[in-house]
Amino acid sequence: MKVLGIGKNYVNDVAEIAALKNGQQLIFLKADSTIVTGSSDVSYPDITNELVYEVELVAKIGTTGKNIAEADVAYHISGIAVGIDYTATDILKANRELKWPWALAKGFDGASPISKFKSISDFPDLNNINFDLKINGEQKQSGNTSKMIYNFAEIISYVSKFMTLNPGDLFFTGTPASGTGLIYKGDHLQASIEGELLLDFKMI
Repeated sequence: MKVLGIGKNYVNDVAEIAALKNGQQLIFLKADSTIVTGSSDVSYPDITNELVYEVELVAKIGTTGKNIAEADVAYHISGIAVGIDYTATDILKANRELKWPWALAKGFDGASPISKFKSISDFPDLNNINFDLKINGEQKQSGNTSKMIYNFAEIISYVSKFMTLNPGDLFFTGTPASGTGLIYKGDHLQASIEGELLLDFKMI
């Protein structure tokens, strides 16, 4: 199983998209050991003092594909979930200064809690999906996929040019442009798609 993410993929205003869409997608890989399922509580990692949350929609590949046309991407997606892409920002800053990759800042155990998957058939328009994150009962992030710089089809088609996608591969598709912040031990996270609570856990 591959876990892939895309960075800097949302805007606050759809009018900003055209100027930012230059064909260069920021893609990174995460270890499969980052995944936490079943709304299990997540241990705050002892490798960082600056842990940032990012709520994201997660697409699961259901059918093997290579060089997938954008028009065919939906046929290769089996489901959509909501997840958290955690970043150890102190490690990320140090790596950026050295021009090193993001692997350790994004790839530590527990860095990718995800909800159960809803069938792709539940989403008639992948470009109009609402999702949000509440922490300790306060809404911190809300997004709609219409504000993606690169949509599901463009991300998955692009990556499939470089590597074969297999059933079970996961794509974290980006976080809303506003609202990210630090997470602390004891925080209670609740993430929803279209108002349905799907992910509900605590940092411990």
